[in-house]
Amino acid sequence: MEILQYTDAHTDFRMRLRSFMDREVVPHIDQWEADHKVSRDVWRKMGREGFLCTSLPESYGGLGGDFRYGVIGIEEISRTNHGGLAAPLHSDIVVPYIASYGNASQKEKYLPGCASGDIVTAVAMTEPGAGSDLSSMVATAEEDGDQVVLNGAKTFISNGILCDLVIVAAKDPAEANPHQAISLYLVEDGTPGFKKGNQLDKMGLYSQDTAELFFSDCRIPRANRLGDKGMGFLMLMDKLQQERLVCAIMGVAGAEFMLDWTTTYCKEISSGGRPLSRSQAVQFALVEMATDVNLGRTFVDKLVADHVEGRNVIVETSMAKYWCTELGSRVANRCLDIVGESGSTEACPLVRGLRDARVMSIFAGTNEIMKGIAAKFMGL
Repeated sequence: MEILQYTDAHTDFRMRLRSFMDREVVPHIDQWEADHKVSRDVWRKMGREGFLCTSLPESYGGLGGDFRYGVIGIEEISRTNHGGLAAPLHSDIVVPYIASYGNASQKEKYLPGCASGDIVTAVAMTEPGAGSDLSSMVATAEEDGDQVVLNGAKTFISNGILCDLVIVAAKDPAEANPHQAISLYLVEDGTPGFKKGNQLDKMGLYSQDTAELFFSDCRIPRANRLGDKGMGFLMLMDKLQQERLVCAIMGVAGAEFMLDWTTTYCKEISSGGRPLSRSQAVQFALVEMATDVNLGRTFVDKLVADHVEGRNVIVETSMAKYWCTELGSRVANRCLDIVGESGSTEACPLVRGLRDARVMSIFAGTNEIMKGIAAKFMGL
């Protein structure tokens, strides 16, 4: 029996999304990779067809669906062997902050645009001198009457160029406790004092627009704060389970694509007069990778089922995030070894797959931090 049960509605959603990807995404990927950004138009098309923010209530333009719709979205995007379209970040990581902590006015103002694709979102936590350690951030937020003044810099911000709305984490310099000092703020593109830096030239995810963001005496209404003052750290911690689960799903789905492609390649390409798949060494390598991928899929599906039921699996998702993202890189490297010199050119999809997989062990908390969380749980 399948661990993760899908309804007919889920299956219909997957088929519609797969058709959309084949029609509106796959033909443009090479150009987007060359341009180092995806078309803004594809966001609107996804929104118009109901593929963004599926967990939002219908009153805000969503499907009112559960996280399984998000899983389908991640898997179908991964199937295109292209990580530049960061719709899962928008739909399943950033927008849930507004849905969970926004007041009625904030939800009414922003959520319909997030679902329609007219508003692309980003979340700004990482700083030049403070990566996964949120308590070390130096960006400040100081109240001045009914306004808040933001100062500081953020870096490695996904959707940093295309974003219309950014959730910014900043601290009150008057608060001594670094965790109680952090609050989250909604900052719109075009706000005076908010400047987008140049797009970063990365090792992988070429068409994913990643940038630095700068805030210099950036004044926003105090009403743009998400939730209560000083609750930002707890909000971020509360959403990490789903964020890290998204990363784990991406790792497994990417590994599945690369293994499937390599298996087909080995059946079709001959060496010494017989298909590569008839070589015992190749067979053993494929079987070993298939075993690892199936283990990862079983682990992730169980965690998704638990997450949908509302269970606390933050420790297990930390384990899954580190293991499944490393699985993606491991499978990519081994598949390239099997393919050999044919994998040395950009024409081989494994090349892009390897590049895009490598960074997953770094973002959303490095894999070393994931192991540290598990170690604390184990009482080590």
